[in-house]
Amino acid sequence: MNDSWVDAYLARIGAARPARPDGEALRDLHLRHLLAVPFENLSIHLGEDIVLDPEALVAKVVDRRRGGFCYELGGAFGTLLAALGFDVEILAARVFDGDRLGVPYDHLALRVGPWLADVGFGDHAHHPLRLDVRGDQPDPGGVFRIAETPEGDLDVSKDGRPAYRLETRPRALGDFEAGCWWHRTSPKSHFTRSVVCSMLTESGRVTLSGRTLIRTTGGERDERELTGDDEVLAAYRSLFGVELDRVPKVA
Repeated sequence: MNDSWVDAYLARIGAARPARPDGEALRDLHLRHLLAVPFENLSIHLGEDIVLDPEALVAKVVDRRRGGFCYELGGAFGTLLAALGFDVEILAARVFDGDRLGVPYDHLALRVGPWLADVGFGDHAHHPLRLDVRGDQPDPGGVFRIAETPEGDLDVSKDGRPAYRLETRPRALGDFEAGCWWHRTSPKSHFTRSVVCSMLTESGRVTLSGRTLIRTTGGERDERELTGDDEVLAAYRSLFGVELDRVPKVA
């Protein structure tokens, strides 16, 4: 990333250029990213290609003012962090579905020095987690814990429930091509079976799941069904800053 793209990315998330790449700066950037860039799978249902290339991912977030799912958000955020001087490694994880684990390269997260940074897992930790801490890590998003497995992986849990199993070996962005392809094409993937756009807010969370608008404020959940396409498109625009010319629909 050149300086102009770094500045544009920082402007996109409402952040100043940090004085140094330390834990405090990472914490600020992480939270601002969650508050500005939505977790969404709209490209799958709009027939758009998903290119796991740093330049393409940053262009989607910055120039097109869109979001994405884990591969896109983690890939773009990792590119920004590296450009700002952070020590960044890409890690692969498999998401828990009850007692079962998802496919290999199911999820992408970042190791940033001693921290786990994850801006692509939807309703998750607001702040980076310490990878070297084995006790409870309280966060506005819940109480998190990282535990070692007998095989040497790390299980990340939220409020006592396992979220994903993280591998500790560094990966390249291109390693996630197969996982990304599976999630955007397989009828078994929950991303092909639903349309979602979700973002953290200062008071809770806002999610558009299909035509259902869900707002969570102070722990209180409110749902309502949107009717016409114009209302759905207006919600994407006003709540997430996403400009679409048509409503994404499950095929």
